[in-house]
Amino acid sequence: MAAQRAYTTHPLVLRRVNVRRVHEVTPRMRRVVLGGEDLAAFTRDGTSRPAFAAPGFDDHIKLILAADGDVRAALPAQLPHGIEWTPAEHRLTRDYTPRRVDLQEGELHLDFVVHGEGPAEAWSASAREGDELWFVGPKSSLRLPERLDWILLIGDETALPAIGRFLDERPLDAPAHVLVTVSDASARQELALRDGDTITWVVAEPGDAAALEAAVRALPVPAGEGYAWAAAESRALLPVRRYLQRERKLPKDRLNITGYWHREEATAPEAEGTADAGAAAQGAAEIPSPLPWLVARAALQLGVVDAVADAPGLSAGALATRLGVPGPGIDVLLPLLAAHGVVVGGDDGTGLRLGPAGEELTEDHEREEYTGHEAELLLALAHLAPALRSGTSPWQLASGATLHDTVAHDAERYGELVEECEQLVFLLNGLMADSLWEGVGSCLLTGPGSASVVAALDDAGRRPRLRMAEDATPAAVLRGHVSAPDRIDWTAGPADVAVAAKALAHRTDEEAAELLTRLAGWTRTAVLVEASRPDGLSPRAAEAALHAYTATGSPLRDSAAVATLARRAGWEVDRTIALGWGTEATVLRRS
Repeated sequence: MAAQRAYTTHPLVLRRVNVRRVHEVTPRMRRVVLGGEDLAAFTRDGTSRPAFAAPGFDDHIKLILAADGDVRAALPAQLPHGIEWTPAEHRLTRDYTPRRVDLQEGELHLDFVVHGEGPAEAWSASAREGDELWFVGPKSSLRLPERLDWILLIGDETALPAIGRFLDERPLDAPAHVLVTVSDASARQELALRDGDTITWVVAEPGDAAALEAAVRALPVPAGEGYAWAAAESRALLPVRRYLQRERKLPKDRLNITGYWHREEATAPEAEGTADAGAAAQGAAEIPSPLPWLVARAALQLGVVDAVADAPGLSAGALATRLGVPGPGIDVLLPLLAAHGVVVGGDDGTGLRLGPAGEELTEDHEREEYTGHEAELLLALAHLAPALRSGTSPWQLASGATLHDTVAHDAERYGELVEECEQLVFLLNGLMADSLWEGVGSCLLTGPGSASVVAALDDAGRRPRLRMAEDATPAAVLRGHVSAPDRIDWTAGPADVAVAAKALAHRTDEEAAELLTRLAGWTRTAVLVEASRPDGLSPRAAEAALHAYTATGSPLRDSAAVATLARRAGWEVDRTIALGWGTEATVLRRS
């Protein structure tokens, strides 16, 4: 049986609060206390909204600011059940952890690191009683394992709100071992420690990866079953993640590591302060060469990055021997790898070690850009021009098969699609609240987002009998991502409603129509959950249609395109439910 899901989801609501008071916690931390009617249940535009809930110690809310000061123009659209991030040129967003939530007093406390830079810190510095602030979230709360012998809390100054809240509210009774790096001793805070807890303060520059890693390695190893939580500068956490996973051998379900901010030149941290995707900078004037990307991909495929991480100080010759690469092959890669910060050293007799870019490539999510499904789609774009001429997908021209045919027989690749769909669970509140579920006793699922649909049904307290309309390989993959696979009938068959969750995103129009025809043989009501427009917060929104075309030969399918496919298979569109982040649920009926 799969492990318990690690998060509880919450409805996404846009809320307005006002500053009640501001005070300095330390010379390095400013606390802004906010309050307002929107923290309680309220009604706006005729729709009731639930009270604010942030039960987790590391919950995140997204503050909405504006580079031009016009915050109202930067606000997202509130949907009946969710948020749509409409385009906004001057929108800036920052994620912050509530330090304290007091719903009885109607107050929310936020802590801001004082460093003199960044829009959120600037807002907190000028905040006065009565000032307005808008925010969204949290979208989810972390579920800690029920049985723990100890918990390790690691962070820099930006993690102090979450660490402090954990110690105040104690979501579990296990001893807490706390490690915090601060830029100055004056940043230390009084924390609610208990007997058995330990705390280590380390003075280091913000984002100092070496200092953080050394401090983590110096911590004693407690006995029993534990959990490690860490939050700091994203690059500084990479060696910490590697140490805890590979040397301390903590399993993934006992580890939560989050980059709260990203260090750039002449940039200091906000409390969790890198800009979200909606504030992406303008690109360079020239079109970049693909050579560095291709060389980084080769370095990952050959094992160069892992070998240098595991054994820093290797010479080029020793590295080639270790990897079994004959002749001068490694020497061809090293100059470009060094030029782009993947490796450093080698020429001065010190041996090779990872540079900043190489450290990032040790993280699974980062390397997927070079070696995973996204990378394979990118390589297929070499066939873009002939695909446009012929009306065939670039993927099919590159591989000789449609993407659906490929993933249906490749468990690893289908697993990547399932993992990409994990965020879908945060968007399904609108679908779960819809009246279509009235009287539904059985539900047929298909698509890589099926595991998220099961989780959303659980969160909504809905318990229809579940069936799976997947071929052998996809069904086997999905089984490992569902929290209770034993309650699912893993064979297709009749059902009151069918939900196809991202099932069309890897199918051509012909394959999509074929799937809809199959569903018509099993049910009279079907729901298609698909992205119909780019995510307004994504820095790659302009690429979304091209990615879809590369995969299927069709751009993102909007409501009109979905309706056309549905009619080909004998369906009619009953209605469309906006879920947010460019995603819609289209309800289909057949007579």
